[in-house]
Amino acid sequence: MAKRVFMFPGQGSQSVGMGKDLFETYPTAKAVYEEADEALGFRLSSLCFEGPEDQLTLTTNTQPAILTTSIAALRVLQEQVEVEVAYVAGHSLGEYSALVCAGAMEFADAVRTVRKRGEFMQEAVPVGTGAMAAIMGLGQDQVEALCQQVNRDDQIVTLANINSPGQYVISGHGAAVNEVIELAKAQGAKRAIPLAVSAPFHSSLMRPAAERLESILQNTPFFDLRIPLINNAEASVITSGVEARSSLVRQMYKSVEWELSMRRLRDLGGSMFVEIGSGKVLSGLLKRIDKTAESLNVFDVATLEKAVQAFTAG
Repeated sequence: MAKRVFMFPGQGSQSVGMGKDLFETYPTAKAVYEEADEALGFRLSSLCFEGPEDQLTLTTNTQPAILTTSIAALRVLQEQVEVEVAYVAGHSLGEYSALVCAGAMEFADAVRTVRKRGEFMQEAVPVGTGAMAAIMGLGQDQVEALCQQVNRDDQIVTLANINSPGQYVISGHGAAVNEVIELAKAQGAKRAIPLAVSAPFHSSLMRPAAERLESILQNTPFFDLRIPLINNAEASVITSGVEARSSLVRQMYKSVEWELSMRRLRDLGGSMFVEIGSGKVLSGLLKRIDKTAESLNVFDVATLEKAVQAFTAG
């Protein structure tokens, strides 16, 4: 029996119009968006379907929007076909979607939490102080060495996302990030480009945000997982609600160990990876990590129907 993995995207996968055809086609998807609107007290659904894009890309809006779109797609898939899932994983913000899927969090609690998470991340560092950049075409050791070379007490830069071989994201103070960009180019990086983000995610600069988030999480009910999670912070197997809660705090300021997570899942027998939510970012990364891994996407009516057919056939 194939071991199926459900994986959920994070920030950066959003696009205006995401989830709209699911909302219009399936009452189950509509109910998810309506629950999110009610939990937040504003029309998040309108922001997802109509924009404007500059409002959708604000961190405080993006995070609940991506979570809601993922859970809407998940709920419809679960309604259409019974799928036995061996593990779940989510990229950064996507870890919340994965925990909702695993039964560790109620959806409404997760939506409210990630809204606050976005606020805290934005407020942790003054606008314009922090930055992130993508570095492609160098080895992980090379990128880490460049970060260590540039790091000073008043200017930090660190490896934030270890996405796939040769694809990394750095995060920290703007000047330090720019310094690493120039050094990476000099070392022959294929690409070294700043990212259009508003804060230095997954760096030690996020510790104040993590402390604020921890107090929210402590007052949020967590349950033991029905499906094991491979977490971001250590690529470890998480099965208890207590572990899940503390893991969400650590992932705020630690690197996203995505490549290691995917390799761990392959070692555990994961053979079919289903990306649920907006975009195809994670499926693309998976192909770079392991070309033999099979993947499916569920983000609209067409991809949902294709996935249902594949599960029904297999």
